[in-house]
Amino acid sequence: MYSNIDKKVEKILAVDDTPDNLFLLQTILEIEGYEVDLVSDGVTALKQVEESPPDLILLDVMMPGLDGYEVTRRIRNHPFLDYIPILLLTAFHDVSVVEGLDAGADDFIRKPFDQDELLARVRSLLRLKHSLDEQKKLFSQQEDFVSRLTHDLRTPLVAADRMLNLFEQERFCKISPDMKQAITAMIRSNQNLLDMVNTLLEVHRLEAGKKTMQFESCDVCEIAAEVVQELNPLADEKEILLKVDVSQLDQQSQNDCIVLGDRLELRRVISNLVGNAIKFTDTGSINVRISTTPPSSMDKGQINIEVEDTGYGISADDLPTLFERFRQGKNKRAGSGLGLHLSRRIVEFHGGTIEAASKLGKGSVFTVHLPRK
Repeated sequence: MYSNIDKKVEKILAVDDTPDNLFLLQTILEIEGYEVDLVSDGVTALKQVEESPPDLILLDVMMPGLDGYEVTRRIRNHPFLDYIPILLLTAFHDVSVVEGLDAGADDFIRKPFDQDELLARVRSLLRLKHSLDEQKKLFSQQEDFVSRLTHDLRTPLVAADRMLNLFEQERFCKISPDMKQAITAMIRSNQNLLDMVNTLLEVHRLEAGKKTMQFESCDVCEIAAEVVQELNPLADEKEILLKVDVSQLDQQSQNDCIVLGDRLELRRVISNLVGNAIKFTDTGSINVRISTTPPSSMDKGQINIEVEDTGYGISADDLPTLFERFRQGKNKRAGSGLGLHLSRRIVEFHGGTIEAASKLGKGSVFTVHLPRK
């Protein structure tokens, strides 16, 4: 048998400087089973919302002191309040409605209001509140799951990587060349999986707002040179020419390569783009080209980082979704679909953009635009 014993009583805050209006609202809402708090001015309303957030606010527009518009703005701009629907009560013309909605209110009803219409709007906004609360709960559960999963996966992968390296170094016993080759392949596969888990963890932190970046003056040319030096052995194995081209920069200027950003994260982006270029290129070259866009009336100009390769290229069907999460290309060497997504999020966090151009069989060009310091 269905029971309402455990059903939550929804709390509504009614704000109006006219006692008769408050009494009427209280009577109508309490008959429907809502818990109603009554407040007669904006300042007290804000204090009440902070101390005991309601499920819905009925807010009169015209009040002495803080009017309904200002109360709405302050609630919407409050850094620690969850979303609370606001229903404006107004006796005025359409202009006041527009101003209220622009301030952040969700709906309005005119005085004198019809009881059935009021209750219908209340139910509608409470359904919206419940829906958003449920989404937030699910997102929080997803965050917790991803965090636990990546942590639980990462720990054994790191341990396995250390053990495999010890075996490869013959710390425990001598091993045959065939066994050493097999262990090397296992190390490579384990490292790929560890990289995937680490990337997933970084994406999770960034999208959950838990990632802190340390912004400072960064030399993009220097970062690109470091990445190329680090990845050159991989390019040499495939006999690919990998180089940095700064010929388009003003050699007399010391600021052409300087941006304000997190050095480690910008290095991650360039390393990912160059690493991908090496993975998908078997012959030819990879050119990391640094250039600048002159300042304009709109901005201080941009630093452009192009990673151009002569690899397989990307199909026209894959290009539109290339930077989306978990979007894998059709190439058999395609990874998890997280690296480019993470790179895009990092670049956007720096106020920049990233784009790709490619033709199958003719290589690809990935270009990052970052605002100059």
